[in-house]
Order: sequence, then C-alpha cells, then structure tokens
Amino acid sequence: MSSVSTATRAPAPVRPLLTLIGVETRLILRDPAAVTLPVLLPLALLLILGGTVPDFKRPMPDLGGARLIDAYYPAMMVMLSVAIIATSVLPTVFATYRENGVLRRMSTTPVGPGRVIAAQLIVSLAMGVVAIAAMVAGGHLVLGARLPERPFAFAGIVLLGTAALYAIGLLLGALAPSGRAAPGIGAMVMFPLLFFGGVWLPRHAMPEALDLISRFSPTGPFGEALHAAWTGAAIPAETVLVPAAWLLAATGLAVRLFRWE
Repeated sequence: MSSVSTATRAPAPVRPLLTLIGVETRLILRDPAAVTLPVLLPLALLLILGGTVPDFKRPMPDLGGARLIDAYYPAMMVMLSVAIIATSVLPTVFATYRENGVLRRMSTTPVGPGRVIAAQLIVSLAMGVVAIAAMVAGGHLVLGARLPERPFAFAGIVLLGTAALYAIGLLLGALAPSGRAAPGIGAMVMFPLLFFGGVWLPRHAMPEALDLISRFSPTGPFGEALHAAWTGAAIPAETVLVPAAWLLAATGLAVRLFRWE
C-alpha cells in the first residue's frame, strides 16, 4: 500500500511548486479586488452592455454583418481581463515581494525564488482561463453570442497574447520601486494598451496614425487575432508575429532588470 501511495505522489522537485501554487491561490482569493476586477468586471460589462444597448445586437456592416455581441465585444472583454491581471495583479505582487525581501529570502532556501515566480504566473494564468471561460459561456448562454468558430486557434491566440502581456507585467514588476507604486504604474500602461487594442474605439474607426501605432502595439494584433479566431476568419501573420516579438522583448528586459531586493 505504501509503495502505491508513494508512486502516486508528485515528484520531489514538483512538490514545492505545488505547495507554492496553493499558497499563492489562497493569497489571491483573500484579495477581493484581485478576483473581482479581472474576472467579474469584464463579465459584468459584457452582460450589462450586451443586454441593454440595442446597437450591440444589430448587424454591423464594418464587421461583415456580424453583431458586436457575437465576437468583437466579447474579444475585447477577454483582452480586458488579461490586461488587468498583467498590469495590476502581477506587478503589484512581484514589487511587493521584492520590497519585503521575500524573493531574497527564498533565494537562500532549496525552493528558490524561481518557483515563487512560476507559481504566481501559473495562478495568474489559471485566473485568466477562468475569466475567459466565464466570458465565453456567459455571453453565449445569456446573450446568445457566438462561440469561437475556431476554438483551437482561439486558445492559441489567447495563450500567446496572455504570455506577451504577462511578460510586460513582469517588466513592470521589475521597474516598480514599491508595491504601492505598482498599481499606479500599471494603470498608466493598461489604459493606452486597451485603447490601442480597440476596447474604447474600434481599430477600423481610428485615424491612420493611431491605427499604425495600434498595429505594432501588443494589444492591437491580439484583439484582431481574437476576433478573427472567434468569427472563423483568416488570422493575419502580423497578429501572431507582433505579440511574439513583444513577448521576447519584454521577457528579455524583465530578466535583465529584475532585482531580487
């Protein structure tokens, strides 16, 4: 019996990571804002605006006859969820850990600070998955919105765009001087990202100069690719290449600039 139970346990190197994931999950759940903002706020906006604004359910010529509620607006709310986690939750956690010496102390233990970072990223990814699943299911069941027509492409785009924005979040966490300063810095980054992603103004309605900036921002191609996968349209190569470039650049800068204390 003991041999069976030992065999089914997680490998020794994995156990500390699983423990840290459990700890980070409990810490996140103790902070109502960390759950409410990225998970419930975008879902509430989707359901309230989609259910009360008539234009959201009218066919739009600029969208090929599709309704805003079918793909465009849910895609924007998916991006909103990811952006809130990336620019608010992650930078605050890592800046606070660095400020309080948590990462420095962990570097003197067998667990190591790398597992702390990995655990927080896994918990943040799980929170994003929950938010997106709630968005897709809620929009479909309550508002009759379409489900993504290319689910595997949609999942791949979500992972790539999330990774790019989370890398930016790690960079913000590396640059923020303190945990209290991190949310303000994150907000200053989040609102331009959402604007150029098309949340406040659709990209096709932007002036040419702003549309050009949007094309090379991390969120503009992310939103365009989400919408394309949702509607079953072809996904332009640039909407994959640009977020991938941001992922590599932000990760490299975060690693270079990150300090353990």
